[in-house]
Amino acid sequence: MNNKEFIAELAERTGYTAKDTQKLANNLIDAMGDAFQEDNAVLVPNFGVFETKKKMERIMVNPSTGQRMLVPPKLVLGFKPNQTWKDKLKGGQ
Repeated sequence: MNNKEFIAELAERTGYTAKDTQKLANNLIDAMGDAFQEDNAVLVPNFGVFETKKKMERIMVNPSTGQRMLVPPKLVLGFKPNQTWKDKLKGGQ
């Protein structure tokens, strides 16, 4: 499902116009991005938790040259689904 299809489906379910729904989705994503910048987790009820995690610095080896390189620490975005969704996906429902 691409963005246009998603927005159309969401607009149909909510009864809003596609333009208003797109604005809502953009505002939601912007607010989530702001929370991630402040290192806060975002809990979406009945769906899961988005959170930033810090990956420590590590040494990586280039397999073709054998050269060792230091990879600096970085923040990555992680998602942990709600247990209900885990069970649904596990059971193939």
